[in-house]
Amino acid sequence: MPAEMQTHGSNGKKEGLSGFHVVLEDMLLFPKGRGQPNDHGTINDISVLRVTCRGAQADHFTGTSLAPGSQFQVQHSGQHLITAVADSLFGLKTTSWELGRLWSVIELDSPFVTAEQVATIEQSVNEKIRDQLPVSVQELSLDDPEVEKVRGSGLPDDHAGPIQDVTIEGVDSNRCCGTHVNNLSYLQIIKILVTEKGKKNKTNLIFLAGNQVLKSHGTENALTTLLKYHVEAVKKLQNYSKFLQKNNLNLLRDLAVHIVHCLRNSAVIQYRKEGDSEFMNIIASEIGSEETLLFLTVGDEKGAGLFLLAGPAEAAKRAGKKGRFQGKATKMNYVSTQSTEERELRVPTPSDPGRSLMDIKIM
Repeated sequence: MPAEMQTHGSNGKKEGLSGFHVVLEDMLLFPKGRGQPNDHGTINDISVLRVTCRGAQADHFTGTSLAPGSQFQVQHSGQHLITAVADSLFGLKTTSWELGRLWSVIELDSPFVTAEQVATIEQSVNEKIRDQLPVSVQELSLDDPEVEKVRGSGLPDDHAGPIQDVTIEGVDSNRCCGTHVNNLSYLQIIKILVTEKGKKNKTNLIFLAGNQVLKSHGTENALTTLLKYHVEAVKKLQNYSKFLQKNNLNLLRDLAVHIVHCLRNSAVIQYRKEGDSEFMNIIASEIGSEETLLFLTVGDEKGAGLFLLAGPAEAAKRAGKKGRFQGKATKMNYVSTQSTEERELRVPTPSDPGRSLMDIKIM
């Protein structure tokens, strides 16, 4: 039913929060009472902001309404079983738990839980499911001495009616207001998915129970099928990429030869973004640097690239061994942004033999 909850705003003043009071067949979360705060959790991924008692009825305040008739017994009984086994085997205490539509979470009072412990807990709980252990619910009056022997939280001051004791035969006896299966066989199977770091040195244990396991397997199977086709598509793209790279290399080689025929017997300044060191070497080898002065550059104009200086022995005597100097350039934009008409190559002449390749200047 529609309801309103009083909260304290950022300015410290009370504010009204609109939502819904959800009444469950039995309580999953303990209400506020006896100076203790209420439990917090979720129902079908909907947050329960507050739990209060009205006599024997518990009002769960949520921001969203819930459809009547939702059943949570399998996950709840699964939580009881995991909690009991984790405690008995390793002393791992449950401090809270969260019921979800896709999976549920148990918060354990330990900074870490090992993979071996998780595997042992999972094996033990599923053995008990296969053993078809009965689950019984016994109602005890408040003055019954057996109440003090049952594990569970304290009761609110205004609690009315009997106390519910949920017992998994030979495993656990726990005070609980929630609904449960009457035999562990109804759980079918429990799968612990993963553990993760929780708040304040706690560990969150995420698990599936019953049909949740089957649904999860179906989802993973569908994803695996999609990934199978995805792998095939990636392989096709990789093969096509290799094909394009090979074609691109052949085209660059053809282009280098074409440039050689166009520029033979003249001083050469050539920049090609898509080129590489092989592209420059093809041009240098085809033209021959004995008579022709070369200044070749390749690479992205916005980044680093390569260059090659080569020419006649007299002109290139300061350029490097055998008249060739090749290396990396950190900035290509200085060269690439100049037009061919703006470039001036100063070459040695008989009247000025002191000038060499080191005098190359890009205007």
